[in-house]
Amino acid sequence: MSALEIIGNVFDFVWSCIRTIRISDVIDMAVIAFLIYEVLTFISRTGSSRVFKGIILLIAVLWLSSLMKLSVVSFLLGKTFELGILALLILFQPEVRKLLESVGSSKFTKLLTRQERSKELEITIGQVISACTEMSKSRTGALIVFERDISLDEPIKTGTMINADANAELLKNIFYHGAPLHDGAVIIRDGRIAAAGCLLPVSTNANISKELGTRHRAGIGMSEAADAVSVIVSEETGAISIAINGKLNRRVSEDTFETVLRNELLPEQEEHKTSQLISRMKNSINEKVK
Repeated sequence: MSALEIIGNVFDFVWSCIRTIRISDVIDMAVIAFLIYEVLTFISRTGSSRVFKGIILLIAVLWLSSLMKLSVVSFLLGKTFELGILALLILFQPEVRKLLESVGSSKFTKLLTRQERSKELEITIGQVISACTEMSKSRTGALIVFERDISLDEPIKTGTMINADANAELLKNIFYHGAPLHDGAVIIRDGRIAAAGCLLPVSTNANISKELGTRHRAGIGMSEAADAVSVIVSEETGAISIAINGKLNRRVSEDTFETVLRNELLPEQEEHKTSQLISRMKNSINEKVK
């Protein structure tokens, strides 16, 4: 049999396999691929790789015991696996809740009010930057949290309701040392100060630097528990830090501070500006060519 015949047979075999694939099969594979990606992302974000390895090892031992017909071992491992799933749901309850809240968040209402909220939020970002810059110079500790898609109703209930426009002077007064609410966090919802003096979940991540205090750990913890953006001003150094998705960007400059907040809180606007810039560059190039 010649090489061309072998290649032709392989091609015919592959083509016959492709012809049997239905649209439902493609959707099925896409869903599985998405779920695998989400699981791997979840594991890398939460640092639960050891737990995942333990689960894989348990499944492998369970499969081997079933293959070797070890009935007692299979029974015990099967019961352990069933209870283990329940234990994992309890162990990762905050992460599971975060996932379900992000899936169940209403997008339709937000689409209707996006433009109005963006304008108000843009003003709020400017006021927060101004307040944090001044508090950084005076080394006034502060913790400001921006709510995004996932609701922060529970942390808001722990504080004092404010429901006021975000103003740099108001923020500085809240965090003034000796003020009643200066130790807690300010939560901003839809561009307005929803509450102050709020208690936030403290991160238990063992990889966080030990030199960081409770304020930084609370900011990181809030960004782990929800999709919130936490802004922290250090009382010791005056450095401004931003926590997003459990990761802390420390000692950011004023320009970086503004850029990060706009990119995270006004992504549609930033994308629009980028597309406008690209369009201008293309027009400029076309004019030069002509």
